[in-house]
Amino acid sequence: MSKVAMLCACPMVLLAAMPASAATAFDPSGDFLPSYTGTKLNDLEVLSFTVLFNQLSSTFTLGWTVNAPIDPATPGVYVIGVNTGTGVNAPFGSIGAGNVVFNQAILVGKDGAATLGGVSIGTASIVGNAASISLAAALFPSTGLQPQNYGWNIWPRGTGTGLGQITDFAPNNGLLAAVAPVPEPSTWALMLLGFGGMGLAMRHGRRRRLTPQVA
Repeated sequence: MSKVAMLCACPMVLLAAMPASAATAFDPSGDFLPSYTGTKLNDLEVLSFTVLFNQLSSTFTLGWTVNAPIDPATPGVYVIGVNTGTGVNAPFGSIGAGNVVFNQAILVGKDGAATLGGVSIGTASIVGNAASISLAAALFPSTGLQPQNYGWNIWPRGTGTGLGQITDFAPNNGLLAAVAPVPEPSTWALMLLGFGGMGLAMRHGRRRRLTPQVA
């Protein structure tokens, strides 16, 4: 099975447990933050970020695509902030993202290992340039918002500490909430996968078609 087909199959399983709500933010290619001081690795540049809230199982599924296959041999981590109501942390005003607020943060390594407050909470599935992880809503107790209204943002980081190591935000200077009903299965599959992953596969196929064939 191709990587694209494998990724498209995952949302079909999720849809078996309706009702659910979801939203996706798409982010342009080539928009590393001007404040970023590290090496511009394409797997640290976000193309899409999706949040799904399954009301029956009370779980969140978070999915994102980046601008190159995720390489665990290179440095970097994906930080996912969530605002459950209080949004007490707002540290990014000086780099143009003052509206990105959160009160908890998930760290996902390029090997898929995920932690919350330094404690392991599971392993993300990574295939090519796409990653996803499902987490119980109980990990994020409400501080005023309904779970489908929680705000989310993803910001990859390079090595070291400080704002200069943040490469990108998705969404830019805002939060994503899973407030919209999940669409038809075929449409949701594309949302979770992200157009970035599809585009990567299409570009690869186009390069193969354009390569002269030797008889």
